[in-house]
Amino acid sequence: MAQVKTLGEFIVEKQADFQYSKGELSRLLSDIGIAAKIVHREVNKAGIADILGETGDVNIQGENVKKLDVYANNQFIAALSVGGECCAIASEENEEIIIVDNSVSAAAKYVVALDPLDGSSNIDVNVSIGTIFSIYRRTSLSGPGTLEDFLQPGTEQVAAGYILYGSSTMMVYTTGKGVNGFTLDPSIGEFCLSHPNMQTPKKGKIYSINEGNYVHFPEGVKKFIKYCQEEDAATERPYSSRYIGSAVADFHRNLIKGGVFLYPTTSASPKGKLRLIYECNPMAFIIEQAGGKASTGSKRILEVVPTSLHQRSPLFIGSKDMVEKVEDLIAKHSIPAAKAAK
Repeated sequence: MAQVKTLGEFIVEKQADFQYSKGELSRLLSDIGIAAKIVHREVNKAGIADILGETGDVNIQGENVKKLDVYANNQFIAALSVGGECCAIASEENEEIIIVDNSVSAAAKYVVALDPLDGSSNIDVNVSIGTIFSIYRRTSLSGPGTLEDFLQPGTEQVAAGYILYGSSTMMVYTTGKGVNGFTLDPSIGEFCLSHPNMQTPKKGKIYSINEGNYVHFPEGVKKFIKYCQEEDAATERPYSSRYIGSAVADFHRNLIKGGVFLYPTTSASPKGKLRLIYECNPMAFIIEQAGGKASTGSKRILEVVPTSLHQRSPLFIGSKDMVEKVEDLIAKHSIPAAKAAK
């Protein structure tokens, strides 16, 4: 029988892979794993505990706040605040950055960006949801963390990952040395290595997009959807349409099976809908480490320099060939600026 390797054991074993590491990054990843177990527990009893439904508040994104959103946000902030490895936290649920104020945080080397509960509109209907995290080395030298610590391109991430609360709870992360997935074993309360060295297929057969917004999509995206639906034996089309509506869940399926997740600009969201820092960058880091690709439609996501904390971006992410096909069609059917201005 093969020996089971826990998340904690794996993190310690791989600590030497990170050139700056003196153990702080390892402890930070462990803290995230602990918070994930607590949120997993609450997610699994959401139907019988008083954490379903909305709080009545609206967050900085203009979205109705769910009770479980608040719970997850509080748990991750608490877990990241106690260890002294993190000097500031940026959460999708908070308008400003959160300064970690304890006796050792001023000397901490890292900041963490967090979407504590992605897909929370699905909570009340028992559909998979997730947590997304992204870790950067701070750019400020000392003292409290600053906004500028978070306004770094995604290429500067030192670690990123997500936790998927589904039929099983999984934590998937990368430190730039490949992607590994861990499944929570509730019987022992540990994340165990279940998906080592994850690689996404170069070609996929799944496209994931909210086709209800088809009329509002750019012409190149419409052409790609039609391309996916055409019959062609040589390319094994038509492709399957699969859309859960939780970005983490759609991303996770396509990472494993091969496919593309599309969240383009629309007439209602001309800059895109997903958040660059909390969602696009961490998932882009993961997919590139797994052999895939992530794009704005015209540019590598990880090279976009953020200008604001809650900046939005279009996202096309998944199997390399499928993302490049989208980019090609967007380029062919985009309207040149000079022509559009007339």
